[in-house]
Amino acid sequence: MAKRVSKRPDWIKAAHVIDIYSVSHCISEDFSEYIKFWKHNGFWLFDSPEAIRTVAQENSIDLQGTSLFYYEVHDMEFDGENWRAFGLEASIPTNVVVPSIKQLKGFDVVTFWCKTSPECSPLSCNGLAEELSTNPHCLFASFEEAEINLNKRNFKNGEPGPYRIFSVYSVDWA
Repeated sequence: MAKRVSKRPDWIKAAHVIDIYSVSHCISEDFSEYIKFWKHNGFWLFDSPEAIRTVAQENSIDLQGTSLFYYEVHDMEFDGENWRAFGLEASIPTNVVVPSIKQLKGFDVVTFWCKTSPECSPLSCNGLAEELSTNPHCLFASFEEAEINLNKRNFKNGEPGPYRIFSVYSVDWA
């Protein structure tokens, strides 16, 4: 996903957070409202940087100033009580190209109440980074931290789930 990374808004009182690398588009916006173009994959994201470039070119969207991210999602989601398997939308072609070079930035917890595209990232959207330990990008440092905080019900004051854990990588546009 190409995103316009935002600095930490003043209303998030977690002084250690510098910017927002969340999967959601609530603070750091996606490069466009891309779903209407129907070029996304079954995870409701993009298979490759080329797919993003194609959407941008075909729709006169400027990618200048965007950062490129690659995400991997855990195959289980947490409904607030239990973990259960979920899958991609099988009716949408999915051929993810894994970047040869990617830099892990942390782990995000993302809501999927509608069961389609990523919705909110409570660490940033609901300011939970004020209460929970995150890195300067408003992400957990490890998968285990994300999982433990979900199991402890530490997201109950955030947006409704189910919740999915994503690893967030930065990638060069190369």
